[in-house]
Amino acid sequence: MKFIVLTLFPNMFETFVSTSIIKRTIEKEICTIDVIDIRNFTQDKHNRVDFPPFGGGNGMIISCEPLAKAIDFSIEKLKKNSDNEFDIIYLSPRGKVLEYKLCKEIADSSKNYILICGHYEGIDERIIEEYNIKEISIGDYVLTGGELASQVLLDSVIRLLPGALTDGSLDEESHTNCLLEYPQYTKPVIFRGREVPDILLSGHHKKIAEYRQKESIRITKKYRPDFLENNHKI
Repeated sequence: MKFIVLTLFPNMFETFVSTSIIKRTIEKEICTIDVIDIRNFTQDKHNRVDFPPFGGGNGMIISCEPLAKAIDFSIEKLKKNSDNEFDIIYLSPRGKVLEYKLCKEIADSSKNYILICGHYEGIDERIIEEYNIKEISIGDYVLTGGELASQVLLDSVIRLLPGALTDGSLDEESHTNCLLEYPQYTKPVIFRGREVPDILLSGHHKKIAEYRQKESIRITKKYRPDFLENNHKI
């Protein structure tokens, strides 16, 4: 799977693509992430890509021309290196909320993706119309720009790609079965008077599995009871 990220701040991705699971997944050629600076496509003599909105108002809007050229360049790059279909995603507060189901759909799609990171007050609406862009939100709050949002999307999708994690790593994760994960413990057995539950030290795998299932249900009821409405197994 190929990702191209269009941003005004490419340096924000330097650590992201060279760390942890993302780095290993790229090294295993499970995915690629190309980061492209939108400013490279402006013809403004001051290297500007943003201008005040027509009609007045606060903030600045990313202009059509440089962003369209960056998108066109990215489309050609994808077509040259892959026969797969592609989608263009704009990280936007008015978009569809990014949830596990949507992450899984993207990971299973076999498509390539161009991600647009907005900034300031956003991008010109005509870009969204011209390229039939899909909009995705990572939550009901405001960020300075779309860079962090795109990294959330990338991380949550890439870890679901086949081969990104070791076999079985996703089997008991929160959201995969509409239950939050059970509490986890490691050394030491006693920490400030708090002991690891005896059952986890018993070596009885069946009883441990039953205990963890009950704990998952308890934790889910406490913190995310809405999950249980979608889980018909309980």
